[in-house]
Amino acid sequence: MTTTRDYYEILGIDRNATKQDVKKAYRKLAMQYHPDRNKEPGAEDKFKEISEAYAVLSDETKKQQYDHYGHAGIDGRYSEEDIFRGTNFDDIFREFGFGGFGSSIFENVFGGGGQGRRQRAGPERGDDLRVDLELSLEDVANGIKTSITVPHTKTCPKCRGSKAMPGTKPKTCPSCSGTGQKRDVRSRGFSQFISITTCTACGGQGRVVEKPCNECSGHGVVEVKSKVHVRIPAGIDTGSRIRISAEGDAGAMGGPPGDLYVVVHVKPHPVFERHADDIICQMPITFAQAALGTEIEVPKLAGKKATIKIPAGTQTGTVFRLKGMGIPHLRGGAGDELVRVVVKTPEKLGKKERQLLHEFAHLRGEKVTPEKGIMDMVKGALGS
Repeated sequence: MTTTRDYYEILGIDRNATKQDVKKAYRKLAMQYHPDRNKEPGAEDKFKEISEAYAVLSDETKKQQYDHYGHAGIDGRYSEEDIFRGTNFDDIFREFGFGGFGSSIFENVFGGGGQGRRQRAGPERGDDLRVDLELSLEDVANGIKTSITVPHTKTCPKCRGSKAMPGTKPKTCPSCSGTGQKRDVRSRGFSQFISITTCTACGGQGRVVEKPCNECSGHGVVEVKSKVHVRIPAGIDTGSRIRISAEGDAGAMGGPPGDLYVVVHVKPHPVFERHADDIICQMPITFAQAALGTEIEVPKLAGKKATIKIPAGTQTGTVFRLKGMGIPHLRGGAGDELVRVVVKTPEKLGKKERQLLHEFAHLRGEKVTPEKGIMDMVKGALGS
């Protein structure tokens, strides 16, 4: 790769940019830094950098991998040639009169340094893998260690990745003479168009296997299921990713394996709602408890229940804070538990209860729906 900088930053666009925005930004920068226009030192390197950014962000597959994994999703998975393969620069450079891929900059990028040859493919890093893991809110609060079973590929133990039967060796591909590619050069006026494709006979490896390994059927890798241990830190949230090095698919030609990304999903909780590192629950209290005051027990994510004091005259919706009883922060400390009380109105009342409530309303001068006989009893009880 020519750069480790953020591709969006290189082109001066945000991550919500459309494909047309990407092309427009690249066209503007290409006019500024194309080596046929700009002879200043560093212009060619800058042009390679913006061209790499455009090649990735204009390709849906590469863009998705970059958005998800950053440079880890591009480096090792694609060679420099692979990044540019399939990207159509011709329509942009025809506008400038540069003659497409005949310029020296793309001669270098697409292999051979102008000599039309490149060495056969070397070691390639294996693919990264993703698994999704569901956790309870209690798991998140405490942090856990767990294990998951991951299907992936491993280097074949018999041929050690060579794809050939032990005792035999792959031979140079006669179709591409070991370069791993086919090169077609076409001239059109003063312009030169170079088309480079992967050799179909050897798949770009530059070598062919005459006696494939019978353990892996000539693939160089075997499919296995591995138990991978994962440590989940307390405080993690939905969408967080945990990278486990070298637990992805096996690399090719002796390349290193990819990584495993564990994506966390926190399940809904029957009692608590999570808001950042705070947790919220609702607790019902009676009208009498709200009016006169009381103490109630409230649940916690861990350990025994907590007791909170409800002062007299508490209104429905009042929130009480239990400091430090929420979700731990990833960098120390913890959020709070928020208890929202809801005054619950009784739905069924006995005769005596209705009478007492009518007496209460009468004393406060509150208007309520009268019931036959109840008001006479209330007046009699109050001596009026």
